[in-house]
This record gives sequence, structure tokens and C-alpha cells, in this order.
Amino acid sequence: MSSLLKVDRELKSKVETFRTQISSEAEHLVACFFPKKLLELDQFLREPILNVSDLKEIHSEIKFRVPEPILFTNSHDGMDTQNTRKRKLEDGLADESWQGGAKTAMMPEGIIKCNTKLVDLIERVKPEIRTLIEKCNTVKMWVQLLIPRIEDGNNFGVSIQEETVAELRTVESEAASYLDQISRYYITRAKLVSKIVKYPHVEDYRRTISEIDEKEYISLKIIVSELRNQYVILHDMILKNIEKIKKPRNSNAEALY
Repeated sequence: MSSLLKVDRELKSKVETFRTQISSEAEHLVACFFPKKLLELDQFLREPILNVSDLKEIHSEIKFRVPEPILFTNSHDGMDTQNTRKRKLEDGLADESWQGGAKTAMMPEGIIKCNTKLVDLIERVKPEIRTLIEKCNTVKMWVQLLIPRIEDGNNFGVSIQEETVAELRTVESEAASYLDQISRYYITRAKLVSKIVKYPHVEDYRRTISEIDEKEYISLKIIVSELRNQYVILHDMILKNIEKIKKPRNSNAEALY
């Protein structure tokens, strides 16, 4: 059958070397890396940073100088508006800083900082998400390369391989969604902070920031727990079916009578 398609001998040798490397790396991941990583994540879940009893501890105060509201009086000739604009320009404020009759809030440090406690936690969680995605991709490639050519019958082992690949693909997708969730948190919080800057006298926006931070903290703990659980599930699933994954078909047909 191989004569139907000519493959360069050197390229074929390199491909075989690649297959061997993938096989060796994937088997090491399943046998050693997965159980080691699940224990690390289980220990991470026990750390104080993920076991805050009072969620107020992870709140971050929004600091800036709230401007005094500007009151307008009724005027038929429009002089008050012109005088107010003149005063605004004399104070050195750009025309765009005028928001609904009030000056824009001034940041003493020129920037409103993120919630540093959550940022530190996110920076610890993100590498774990990326690692799971990369390792799942390697193991998935290994199982796919073990799938034999398509034949009629005796495909029970092949179905186990396909189920394993499907589970690995699902884990990859879920892990990628965790990264999207983190991005959405930053975007949502940024929009709320901009609302606070624009409407500094509305307390509800400040409370919403605290609610968003608390929600993200809880979500990060759940993410770490899910990462650990996924390592446990993959390790258990592959070990239980390792024989059929590596040898999906029997070499003989003794049970076909």
C-alpha cells in the first residue's frame, strides 16, 4: 500500500522521530506530570490567598479627587454659560473635560490602579491555565497518532481513543474560556471605573466595583479547583484505558468465531 504514495525517506525518518518524541513526552505527562500538577494545585487551593474569610479584604479603593458640582442659574441671554466656559478655560481645563455640568475627576497619580490583590492572583492562575492547554494539546496529538487506519469492525478500542481525544479537546476549550473570563473582568471593571470618573457622586458604581472584584475572586478559586479536577480526570481516564489507547486492535482474531 505504501507504494501508492512515495514519501521521501529523509522526511519519513524525521516524521518518525517526531512521533517518537511526542509519544515519549505524552507518556511522561500522563504518568508523572499530571499527578504532580494536581497535587500542586490542591496545595495552592489550601493557601491563605484563596481562603479569605471576609471578601472585604480583597476590595480596592478607588482614589481620586472628586470635583465640586457646578450649579447653573436660569439665563435668557446665555451669558452664564459663556462665563462658565471662560472660567473653565482660564483654569486650564480642556473643553473635553466638561461632563454634564461638572468637572472631570482628577487623579492625583495620573492613573487609577487595578485591584492589585486580584492582579497578583490572576498572574499566578494564568500560567496554570496555559500549561494545561499546552499539555492537553500534546497528549491529544499522541492519542490521535495512535489511532489506526480505518477498517470495518474491531473498532471498540478506536472508539475509546476517540472518546479520549474528545475529552482532551473539551478540557482545552474550557481552559481557553477561563482566559476569556479574565479578559472580560478587566474590561467590565474598566467600564465601571470610567463611570465613576464621569459620575463620581454616584455611590452605586463604587459598590458595583466591589461586587465585581468579589465575583472575580470567587471565580478564580473555582478556576483553580477546575484545573486540579481536570488533571485528576485526565490522569484517571487515560490510565484506566491505556491498554486500548496504545493497542486499540488485537493482532489476532481468535474471538471472531
